[in-house]
Amino acid sequence: MAEKRDYYEVLGIGKNASADDIKKAYRKKAKENHPDLHPGDKTCEARFKEVNEAYEVLSDPDKRAKYDQYGFAAFDPSGFQSSAEGFGGFADILNDLFGGGFGGFGGFGGFGGQRTRNGPRQGESIQASVTFSLEEAAFGCTRELEVMKVEACSKCGGTGCSEGTTPEISPDCKGSGVVMQAQRTPFGMMQSQTTCPRCGGAGKIIHSPCPTCKGKGMVRRQRKVKVDINASIDNGQTISLRGLGSAGRNGGPSGDLLVTVSVRSHPQFQREGTSILYELPISIVQASLGAEVEVPTLDGKVKYTVPEGTQSGTVFRLRGKGVPFLRGGGRGDQYITVRVDTPKNLSGEQKELLRKLGETFGEPGMKKKGLFR
Repeated sequence: MAEKRDYYEVLGIGKNASADDIKKAYRKKAKENHPDLHPGDKTCEARFKEVNEAYEVLSDPDKRAKYDQYGFAAFDPSGFQSSAEGFGGFADILNDLFGGGFGGFGGFGGFGGQRTRNGPRQGESIQASVTFSLEEAAFGCTRELEVMKVEACSKCGGTGCSEGTTPEISPDCKGSGVVMQAQRTPFGMMQSQTTCPRCGGAGKIIHSPCPTCKGKGMVRRQRKVKVDINASIDNGQTISLRGLGSAGRNGGPSGDLLVTVSVRSHPQFQREGTSILYELPISIVQASLGAEVEVPTLDGKVKYTVPEGTQSGTVFRLRGKGVPFLRGGGRGDQYITVRVDTPKNLSGEQKELLRKLGETFGEPGMKKKGLFR
């Protein structure tokens, strides 16, 4: 078993520390090591127990005096009780630190006081999917979506009660939704929280439920939501629209609307990040002699001059004709890959002309049925 550390060392204070110094040190150490802030961290859980044990002794003048005189020997291990009465100070401090929002753990149940279960809760996030064209995704757009979301019942205003009635605060939990249970163990009295059996954790009892929401105070409805999609969204991305989800409970904020984007394939373009890729077909004559051609872009057609002698596979760039950058400040580029088309189904005259052209280049093997059939 690990050797116990000096209680003053645990709290990081000197032996002449005042009661206020001890309380401040405990607040700091408890907050740093609280298991609810470090879920699954056994080291923090052990430190938190150690800090509480140190404070339980040093915050009590009689126990502190005995500890200063005799050390750990002043206390019989079986006499260290974790009774509900013994931790009133802990509950006050931890409630002050965490606003009553943290429960107990392990053998120290109840340190955080009664944790209310009917406090403000954020509404659920809802999901939707939408399909855009490449142009819409590139430049942004506004869409109206139909979503199913939870709202406060308009009939009862979210109270869950029928008209003219009000809910009763549960007398067992006093509206917190939880009750404390004490249990005797070999280590003393332990406290734990459990759902109030009278109100089922709601903190209130509804004797005459609203006929529309059946006492729940919330209803699920189909709604139209107008959303603005920013420029440069890409296929498969999910955007979070804060506050457009289901309504919160007990004054809590609404959830978010999570929109997953699909972008339809384009008949001419491919997108890679902020770049647009386009394949430009040209004839062998245009490639050989050069030509002015029309090139489609996201902004419409533009004229581009193909230089003479252009080879198939050559890539040209149109600056600033790609997708806008996500945070503004310009756009990507469009890349044009040239594809030289070989002519098919030539007439006799066209074949003869090409043979003569080939002879001028000194190309061997030019026969009547050669490369061009």
